[in-house]
Amino acid sequence: MSTIKQLRIGIDNFCYIIYNPTKYLAAVVDPGINTEPTLNFLQQEKISLHYIIATHYHGDHTADIKTLKKHYPQAQIIASENDGQHLKPQANYFVADNEKILLDDIEMTFLHTPGHTPGSICIVVNQEAIITGDTLFINDCGRTDLSGGNLDQMFFSLHEKIRNLPDHLIVYPGHDYGPKPYDTLGNQKKTNKTLLAKTVEEFSKIP
Repeated sequence: MSTIKQLRIGIDNFCYIIYNPTKYLAAVVDPGINTEPTLNFLQQEKISLHYIIATHYHGDHTADIKTLKKHYPQAQIIASENDGQHLKPQANYFVADNEKILLDDIEMTFLHTPGHTPGSICIVVNQEAIITGDTLFINDCGRTDLSGGNLDQMFFSLHEKIRNLPDHLIVYPGHDYGPKPYDTLGNQKKTNKTLLAKTVEEFSKIP
């Protein structure tokens, strides 16, 4: 049994708490610049934090990992090897593409989806949802013009990794940039211009 709590952090960032309400275990994804809402939820629900996961290393997603670590020193920080080395504190464990990690009976599958950063990852949770960080937004995708970004890699990640996943998955993005905070992947395949582009050239011309 898994539940995903979506928390708005700062102006438009999303933090996610993946947890089993009957086992009181949790993983926090992208705590952002302010962990107060996350800490309040964990303490209110009496949930133990086992993992802190970074979808990529940018500070608006990771700056306050240090505070979570102070409150839950036993929690393991998880990221890709490429991006995890940039974190402070650094990641305790580097996940590989398609690696699965269990949080009690919650299965988290990690997909390497470079494009926004070289080590960006997405997380499929119990084959029910996908947390996409700054790879896929609702009706858009992450920027590729920042340091480490790569348009060709982003196109591959979107079309060879994410687009091939089942339609029923709920997409939980890293930012509240779209008309709704989450959506089904099936609907995004029909409406998201970045997933509708047929070629890299067509993708590169999207405003």
